[in-house]
This record gives sequence, C-alpha cells and structure tokens, in this order.
Amino acid sequence: MNILSIQSWVAYGHVGNASAMFPMQRLGHEVWGLHTVQFSNHTGYGAWRGEVFGAELIRELVGGLEDRNVLPRCDGVLSGYMGTAEIGDAILDTVGRVKAANAEAHYCCDPVIGDVGRGVFVRPGIPEFMRDRAVPAADLITPNQFELDYLSGRSSTTLGEAAAACDAVHASGPRVIMVTSLHTEDTPADAIDLMASGPDGRFRVRTPKLDISANGAGDAIAALFFVHWKATHSTAEALAKAASSAYGLLARTAAAGSREILTVAAQDEFVTPSRLFTPEKI
Repeated sequence: MNILSIQSWVAYGHVGNASAMFPMQRLGHEVWGLHTVQFSNHTGYGAWRGEVFGAELIRELVGGLEDRNVLPRCDGVLSGYMGTAEIGDAILDTVGRVKAANAEAHYCCDPVIGDVGRGVFVRPGIPEFMRDRAVPAADLITPNQFELDYLSGRSSTTLGEAAAACDAVHASGPRVIMVTSLHTEDTPADAIDLMASGPDGRFRVRTPKLDISANGAGDAIAALFFVHWKATHSTAEALAKAASSAYGLLARTAAAGSREILTVAAQDEFVTPSRLFTPEKI
C-alpha cells in the first residue's frame, strides 16, 4: 500500500513520523512522509531546536504530489499531533483531495489532545477542532482513554461505559475506533487494556503493564493498527497484531533502559512479534 503520513519529524529519537513511518515500511508498505515540523528532538526533553512548518507548505507539497498524478495510488492518510487548527484544516483538505482521487482511500486520525494525569497538553482550539472537524472526517481513530472521554463527553470507568463512549463517537463519523491505554474497574493493576470497536464487533486485548513511559509509542501503534486494518478489514486482527508489536517494542525498550523507543533495534517485533496476544470479543 501507499500511505501518506502527515506528522511531525525529529532528527533524534522516534516520535511522529520518525515513529510511525518505519514500522509501516518494515511491513512492506510505501510511506509518503509529509512533515509538519522539523525538530532536533521531541519536546519531552524540555529543550529542542527547529521549525514548525505552516499550513500552506502542506498544501504546496500535496500539490506537488498531484502534479506527479500519484494521489489515485494513495491508499490512506494518517495524521497525528496537529500544532494548530490551520494545519488541521490543511490535513483535512489533503484527505479530501486524496479521497477525490481514490474513493477506496481511508483516513486514520490519531486525535492527540491529552492524557490521563496530564490533562490537555495541546494548544487552545485543538481539542475542539479534533472533536468537531477531524474526528467526524475520519474513517478510523486511535484515541487514548482520556481522549475517548473528551470526544464522547462521557466517562469510561467501566468496560460498559467505554463501549458506550465508543458508540457515541461512532455516531459522529468514524467506523473504527481503537482505544489505547485503557484502564477500567475491570483492568488488573498489573495490566493495561486496548479496545477496538468496528462494524465487525468490539474486542479487547490485555497486556502486562510495563514500567515505562516512552514518547512516540502511540504514534507507532496508530500506524500499525491502520495498515493492519487496511490489509485485513478485520478489527480484531488489526488490534491483535498492533498490540502484539507495540508490546514487543516497549518490552525491548524497557529491558534496554532506553529513553527513546527502540524502533530500529526492535524492528522484528513489527513483522514477527515475540509474544502474540489474542483478542477477546466483548
């Protein structure tokens, strides 16, 4: 497949496109990386250098792809963190141009807004843009639990509440939802859940909780889930494969004591995960 991935880029480490592109490429897909920023490193270090690109640059680069007449061969668009609503508008404009060229293309939006414990960490206006514009335009979304609650206007302290929150978000547009970092009253303290909901059912994968907090892991699992779903159109299979690979990646990273996820060193986890998790229908 050919996937257009519109995200940030860092020279050192793995977040944004520097986390999402290689796993998809390792699985055999062409990835057209369009970068919204060029930074020296991710902002979790507290200091970085680089430049945020404007929305017009995104439109200009997509125009260049149109000049090459390759958009009819684009199978999907993946987006992550959006620095401004203007960049979000450019991304949605790109999705429209791709879908006009290829009716079989899909849009996967990772609606980056915030996280449990940290709250909202994006700029003002972005949460509303995600809820009101980006998510309704998406075919697939990959929120964490905090973002699911925000998008649905509900809480998800139980599995039933999480399912109801997914239903509320489905009603706004997305056909498929994968919820990461899900912890409900049913989740053991030493585990973490992932849940996916789609036309073919609702499924959960439970993995051991790892003592690690790594930037970029969400970008990787969103990309993995998207291409596995594109390849199979199976919510359960995409969830199981993405969860297994992400767990392997994070387990290897934790074992190495690395601050950056070992995207390259642990690349075999994307193709043949060392531990396979079975999805449970719920």
